Amino acid sequence: MKVLMHTCCAPCSVYCIEALQKENIDITTYWYNPNIHPYTEYKARRDCFKDYMESINIPYIINENYGLREFTKNVIDDLENRCVNYCYKSRIEVAVKYAKEQGYDAFTSTLFVSPYQKHDELKRICEELSEKYNIEFLYRDFRIGFREGQNKARELGLYMQKYCGCIFSEEDRYLKQIQKDKEKRHSM
Repeated sequence: MKVLMHTCCAPCSVYCIEALQKENIDITTYWYNPNIHPYTEYKARRDCFKDYMESINIPYIINENYGLREFTKNVIDDLENRCVNYCYKSRIEVAVKYAKEQGYDAFTSTLFVSPYQKHDELKRICEELSEKYNIEFLYRDFRIGFREGQNKARELGLYMQKYCGCIFSEEDRYLKQIQKDKEKRHSM
């Protein structure tokens, strides 16, 4: 089976690739992540992805699109639901179209490895895209291998990001600190 795997980053791909290779699945990875901001973060993740794929001899495609304006335009009115209502679908749909056009048998995503993603919603979106484009969605719940994959990524010295990718997820990462700083200023 020839599978195109949308890949969010090298660390998340470690376990997914190993698991699919154990099933003798022919994998090509597909980088399309215009949600990642700022550009320095985008570049660090993209370059790490490319280097890792080359080091393990996995074919890869990089769809180069640093989409700050398009991404923010589409999520700004509903930041709390940005992942489900825009981010997942917009990224995976581009990969699914490519998979269909290039004759792949199926598609999947490394997003299914993260316990931090909205797994059920992501699965629903992939099922809808599978039906829309008439291509198989290869579903695997990779979360069981998340820690194992992350540990291996650290051992390999892969770039380990500190937030999901978009500038709003980076803000979420700091919300507690932001609140503490506000409270501290108001108590002075």
